[in-house]
Amino acid sequence: MPKDDQSVISAADAKRLFANWRAAPALVLAVSGGPDSVALMWLMARWRRSLKSGPRLIAVTVDHGLRPEAAREARDVKRLARELDMPHHTLRWTGAKPKTGLPAAARAARYRLLAQTARKHGATHIVTAHTRDDQAETLLMRLLRGSGLAGLAGMARESERDGVVLARPLLDVCKAQLIATLRKARIAFADDPTNRDPAFTRPRLRALMPALAKEGGDARNLARLAARLARANAAIEVQVDGAERHLALKDGEVARPGFDAALFAAMPEEIRLRILKRAIDRTGHEGPAELGKVETLLAALDQAVAGAGRLKQTLAGAVISLAGGQIRIDPAPRRRGMAN
Repeated sequence: MPKDDQSVISAADAKRLFANWRAAPALVLAVSGGPDSVALMWLMARWRRSLKSGPRLIAVTVDHGLRPEAAREARDVKRLARELDMPHHTLRWTGAKPKTGLPAAARAARYRLLAQTARKHGATHIVTAHTRDDQAETLLMRLLRGSGLAGLAGMARESERDGVVLARPLLDVCKAQLIATLRKARIAFADDPTNRDPAFTRPRLRALMPALAKEGGDARNLARLAARLARANAAIEVQVDGAERHLALKDGEVARPGFDAALFAAMPEEIRLRILKRAIDRTGHEGPAELGKVETLLAALDQAVAGAGRLKQTLAGAVISLAGGQIRIDPAPRRRGMAN
């Protein structure tokens, strides 16, 4: 990619950016109407026209019902999609909106609606326009929240959500390049004022970026840090895979639930923490376990292994027990009134 942050993304650049998804049957493009997603739609449409065969592209705009301008912005995206010979759908997040945690709730609703559309149209991927700037802001947000290594690795180029794959081909591209590309092509885009609203965490951090850049913490360096942390995280995950196989209890060739407490205690703390969290997330029924709570549980397990040799606790819909030198993770009884 061009190194100049103001440079235009060429057709050759786009071909490299999107090459991994050429064989997909169909791709859903998440297009809000802002510069990043409009540039994604325009670049992918041009890329698709250059191929003899390639994926079907479906543009989707989610109207969260939070701003009166959103309906007009969705119509503008639809108009551009028609010019690009691309089908477009507007989806609406209906119902009551939470008074707290609104950005997270809106994000969850958006991905749920996008995934439903992807399945309906036989698309294997949802393509989003997350940029290098977004990656840098994500790293800062997670750093301030005390995330572990997996969180500090930032957004992956591909990840799974709601049964489809999220693809982020623009993670190495800065926002300024996308804006420069649209301006050269004379394509209009929307300006969402919530991106500057100090009531939300991300805009507050975005306002700090110029000062951080003066100290060397620009988006390029922060994104590079996230990539290096992702590399370290991937290496640890390989070690965890091997450790899980080593710990597995078997009757002949048949695996039994649980693992040997003494072998578990001898492993490095980060490996044990991840093994425990994986087991709880696979077995429990109340969503992913919070890292801090798993850390507290691991400390209690270590104390029990060194002392009485017995423990029984519940976390995230799973029962974790230590008895007879074995650690077991079983589903917890569902609480009264909890949906199946």
